[in-house]
Amino acid sequence: MTIRQLLSTLALAPSFAVFASEEPSSLNLTRGVTEISAQVYDLHMTILYICIAIGVVVFGAMFWAIVHHRKSKGAVAANFHESTKVEILWTLIPFLILIGMAVPATRVLLAMEDVSEPEITVQVTGSQWKWHYRYFDQDVEFFSLLASSAAQINGEQTKRDNYLLEVDRPLVLPIGKKVRFLITSEDVIHSWWVPDFAVKKDANPGFINEAWTKIDKPGIYRGQCAELCGKDHGFMPIVVIAKPVEEFDAWVLETATAQAKVREEEKKLLDMNMDMDELMALGEEVYNSRCAACHQINGLGLPGVFPALAQSDIAINPDRIVDHLSVVIHGQDGTAMQAFGPQLGLKELAAVVTYERNAWGNNTGDVIQAAQINAVLNGDDL
Repeated sequence: MTIRQLLSTLALAPSFAVFASEEPSSLNLTRGVTEISAQVYDLHMTILYICIAIGVVVFGAMFWAIVHHRKSKGAVAANFHESTKVEILWTLIPFLILIGMAVPATRVLLAMEDVSEPEITVQVTGSQWKWHYRYFDQDVEFFSLLASSAAQINGEQTKRDNYLLEVDRPLVLPIGKKVRFLITSEDVIHSWWVPDFAVKKDANPGFINEAWTKIDKPGIYRGQCAELCGKDHGFMPIVVIAKPVEEFDAWVLETATAQAKVREEEKKLLDMNMDMDELMALGEEVYNSRCAACHQINGLGLPGVFPALAQSDIAINPDRIVDHLSVVIHGQDGTAMQAFGPQLGLKELAAVVTYERNAWGNNTGDVIQAAQINAVLNGDDL
């Protein structure tokens, strides 16, 4: 009887039977959809079987000795001091077992780190609490944010099946091509983890870590930030859509064209004056999705952690409009305030600052236009 067959028959160890099964299980590693993830799974199962076999032998010998050499049977303890042969044996056997485990483990680890000859390179940048993806050699880049609504998080709406594992812009990759990831961070340590790819790499500020994958079949694959990166750590999911090469190429062309169109439209905004109602509606939407996690929906912030915007000097003082714009666009060193200039368009930036200066009773009447945002971005005087 093989170990796999033995495990499946152990009524007192149902978890072992689950491990031995080829069917997907929440109690075991996923086999994944890449060659590397399959190698990792097989290595894991091999080591597991070795450990189980060692446990069976050791505990079997121990319990056999307890039963057959118990005092009630008249057993008398042997009187001996040492045995060189036994000491050599119990040193040599574990050494050989460890060598036998280290060889396949080293082979898999070397394969996991082999990022040579990639066909596609994607830069992955983590920040609190979102991911930014940039495709090398393609005019495509975007931020990927949690798509589960605040109403779902607060229990006001029914949570969907993929609650907290949904994003507004998933990463799209082709199947059958080697993809290299350059992983870094803008603020604190994050970790980009997709179990189906057997990829888990820390995103460290100021450093670039490399990883790679080659996906075998199309599908939607989910992951999360696996590093405790702040209070909204649980709201930083990863979604990857794997497409056939032809569909991926079409997606790249469509996305690059759409982003180029957005840039052209933003140039036209410089000569336009948007009205208050339009800016407030868009500003509320942007604020709730990007700012409310720290400054709260009511603008009161978290005392001692994140400053309030309601009735704050920077949001109501007419002489501090430039300061307000600069903080939103460029961020603020030494704080958790990110630079939203690279993340939002001119219209969105104008709208969110207008909203912050007129919501929660601030009522300054200030209407920020795209031209003002562009001036701050370029370091020009307003």
